[in-house]
Amino acid sequence: MQLSIIIVNYNSKLLLEQCLISVKKAMTGIDTEIIVVDNNSADGSKEYLPLKFDYVKFIFNAENMGFAKACNRGFKSSSGKYILFLNPDTILTETCLMDCISFFETHPDAGAVGVRMHDIRRRYLKESKRGVPTPATSFYKLFGLASLFPESRTFAKYYQGHLPENVNNLVEVLSGAFMMIRREVFEKINGFDEDFFMYGEDIDLSIRISQSGYKNYYLGKITVTHLKGGSTTYDYKHVKDFYGAMKLFVKKHYSKKPLWFVFLLYAGINIRKMLATAGLIFHRQDTIRHIIVYSPRSS
Repeated sequence: MQLSIIIVNYNSKLLLEQCLISVKKAMTGIDTEIIVVDNNSADGSKEYLPLKFDYVKFIFNAENMGFAKACNRGFKSSSGKYILFLNPDTILTETCLMDCISFFETHPDAGAVGVRMHDIRRRYLKESKRGVPTPATSFYKLFGLASLFPESRTFAKYYQGHLPENVNNLVEVLSGAFMMIRREVFEKINGFDEDFFMYGEDIDLSIRISQSGYKNYYLGKITVTHLKGGSTTYDYKHVKDFYGAMKLFVKKHYSKKPLWFVFLLYAGINIRKMLATAGLIFHRQDTIRHIIVYSPRSS
């Protein structure tokens, strides 16, 4: 088996359907298996998808075990030389899989590769390539310096703004929405850290790939569509999971820093969480106001 594609699904039935259609076209000429791990979806995925895609292996979890655990479970059922972790809200081009594999074959130092992602309006998504979120890098992003100096090697390091989006480059962090990795590397670093429920696990994995002696490559000449946010709901649970992952990342990678330093990091995360939670309230009020103003009136 040359390639195993692992997709974690949670209430993304229709998005996953479109994703699998694009995957089928892209896997032409490649010995490929597709494994979908469903985290106890309640949108009819279990009844609908297996009937339409009989060549796909489905694993149905009895509960939502999170992204990292589901990916690891899918990996245990795979046999490919290369493993692609793919979001259900992605659409592949017909040559992207072969192009990624060809890059691996000519770059033995490559542990993992990611690609240039754009949204449905063909706007480039900056999270396609990222730097490690060090305290300084995070500070520049959170306080707007990255936006003011989008191509700065220092201030825009979080999104590697100094690197052209259409050029292949070494990067520190790849996106979990499309991450292809050598099987031997994934086994060497013991897969995703299952302490991460959702968010942050791709950053942690990218760091450990580099620490294992391999490199992360961003392939700017290969493009896929990512319907950003299509498989998630922006609500309080999203905010809780996101900032919880940030705290876990700090605990894992910065716990040996001075106590005052770690305290400041946690304080910053808590402040951002409170602002994000407040933003949910205003967002909800705007939605209600929109419904009241634009809802059809009876004659």
